[in-house]
Amino acid sequence: MSLPVVGTSPPAAPRRGGLGRTLTARAVLVTCAVALVSVLVTAIVAVPLAIRGAEQRDQEALAAQARLAAEVLRTRLDRGRSADEERLIQQLRNQGIDAYLIRRGAVDRPGLPPRVVQRIGQGRNVSVRRVVNGERALVEGRALPNGNGVVLSRPSANGLWARVLLSLWLPLLAGLAAGVVAGLLLARRLARPIRVAATAAARLRAGDRAVRVPVESPDEVADLAEALNGLAGALATSEGRQREFLLSVSHELRTPLTAIQGYAEALADGVLGADDTVDTGRTMLAEAQHLDRLIGDLLALARLEAADFPLEPVPVDLTQLAVDAEPTWSGRCAAVGVPFRLETPGQPVPAYTDPGRIRQVLDGLLENALRVVPPGSPVVLAVRAAGADPASGGELEVRDGGPGFTDDDLAVAFERGALHQRYRGVRKVGSGLGLALAAGLVRRLGGEIAAGHAPEGGAAFTVRLPGDPYLARTSA
Repeated sequence: MSLPVVGTSPPAAPRRGGLGRTLTARAVLVTCAVALVSVLVTAIVAVPLAIRGAEQRDQEALAAQARLAAEVLRTRLDRGRSADEERLIQQLRNQGIDAYLIRRGAVDRPGLPPRVVQRIGQGRNVSVRRVVNGERALVEGRALPNGNGVVLSRPSANGLWARVLLSLWLPLLAGLAAGVVAGLLLARRLARPIRVAATAAARLRAGDRAVRVPVESPDEVADLAEALNGLAGALATSEGRQREFLLSVSHELRTPLTAIQGYAEALADGVLGADDTVDTGRTMLAEAQHLDRLIGDLLALARLEAADFPLEPVPVDLTQLAVDAEPTWSGRCAAVGVPFRLETPGQPVPAYTDPGRIRQVLDGLLENALRVVPPGSPVVLAVRAAGADPASGGELEVRDGGPGFTDDDLAVAFERGALHQRYRGVRKVGSGLGLALAAGLVRRLGGEIAAGHAPEGGAAFTVRLPGDPYLARTSA
């Protein structure tokens, strides 16, 4: 039987360093990446909008100047070129604006697109972007009476993208920095409960069963904390039961050893006479057999969890299995004044199991019943089919008229040493391993075992075994 050694633990795996190995680093990197993508998306969306806004403002400013120029020149265009016109044109050129004067549908100098000149001549205003003198420009034209008009053009701003980006770099950089800070804070917030849980797990591995993790939001962290706290509680309970079990087993081992040692010392010292030799030998033999059974149960329990535990399931007739067991147990029961009764359906009850292991389970249950049942009270071995279909399997039941169990006893009946601990010194008990061994064997064979109250007044143990798969195929 393998038991955990408290206080020892395998060496911890070395921590791996490097960028992105920790949750904090990964969270920061992911948040930075998200912030960077957000900044880039914002720049891709915001920069064209900013450029269009700047161009719109330039267009509106040019339109205002065009209206002003049209008002100034409204009454002068029909008089020929004047000094006022020259001064106005020069002032506009100083601002980077070209002015074109249209008289009676004809422009004063080349460069304007013909379509613009035509529309002004038709008395319609113009607000467009066109190629003027070989470069793209903003064009604002205002029509005046008699086919006259004023057209102003300003080249589209060169380096507007660069200027917009220069105006946006500080907000974008601030957004990226805020993302990094938020990522760091978020990473620390996420990693803190995980580090606490890892520390608690390390303490659990070192044998500290009193460690508990504070339960806090979010829900996933709370679930992790509750799981670790539950694990710590379960380990503490399990180890407590194991300690009690070891104490119980050591007591059971010491009792026959003490008897054997005492009689052996008496024989060695010559205290016992020749007439007592036979009785002494019988007593030592009984104690040795008790010790052998206890050791056998311990070994069987230890082997039961192994993957290579030998099992040989075959089609079995449970009725015949019970009939074969009757002579042995009817004789043993009769020797102590206990009536033994066999209940069978009078026909085969097929099942698929290991007959040797099930006989071992059956003998263990009958041994427990015979140990506690008083003289005159019955021990019953019953067999029945688990269902109307022959492929549904069968049930074996052992009942007795002994003191039975309480409902609390039934809840822990198949735990190692649980009933032994409760009833040691109160009634006859075995090693405390028999029911746990029986339950383990039945589960390994694919069956079920349950404890309950018997109509005879004592305990009832029911073993349900699976049916023969061949019968299931043929019936289908």
